Amino acid sequence: MAPLSSYIDHTLLKATATKNDIIQLCKEAKEHQFHAVCINSCYAALAKEQLKNSGVKVCCVIGFPLGAMSTEAKIFETKQALFDGADEIDMVLNIGLLKSKDFAAVWKDIEAVKKCIPNNILKVILETCYLDEPEIIKASELAIQSGADFIKTSTGFGTRGATIHDVKLMKHVADGKAKIKASGGIKDYGTAMQYINLGVERLGTSSGIAIITGQPSTESY
Repeated sequence: MAPLSSYIDHTLLKATATKNDIIQLCKEAKEHQFHAVCINSCYAALAKEQLKNSGVKVCCVIGFPLGAMSTEAKIFETKQALFDGADEIDMVLNIGLLKSKDFAAVWKDIEAVKKCIPNNILKVILETCYLDEPEIIKASELAIQSGADFIKTSTGFGTRGATIHDVKLMKHVADGKAKIKASGGIKDYGTAMQYINLGVERLGTSSGIAIITGQPSTESY
């Protein structure tokens, strides 16, 4: 198995995150060799500079946290994040359109973002806390058919984060065609290993240091 740290997207997405907070996040990511930092796109250039020559990726969230903006807005944000140094994109699926059963619009929304980044990783956030089982299955199918490299459980800003049940459902649908990222509420080593043992290939968490050191987490995500 790869080192546990290599599964972790070291995450800081709260509205109050300052430049100094992002610099500290990047310092921690380099020190512990996390896979990536996951940040809001306004900080992409700052993070890219901080992580220069480190091997740690820059992951930016798009359409965050609601997913309810226009496809054109998501495309623009994606292009700008890429220009500023993002290596990976985590976009929020349009939950309202999914619940409206406008599946063609959901498909086109994801596909349009993937077309901007044919050579970069795209993770699609389903926000499973707002979905019932058939919706999780449908959202997973649509994301994979639209070109997602990963399907991701949660933003961390919904009513709850990842659950074992949701991940098992997503894993069944993905069936090797896409990878799974679990995020939200993963705060300790035991929980992290539960997901990895299920076959999850990435963890989104602000508790990465606690997870790999076995210390208690004080983080909310």
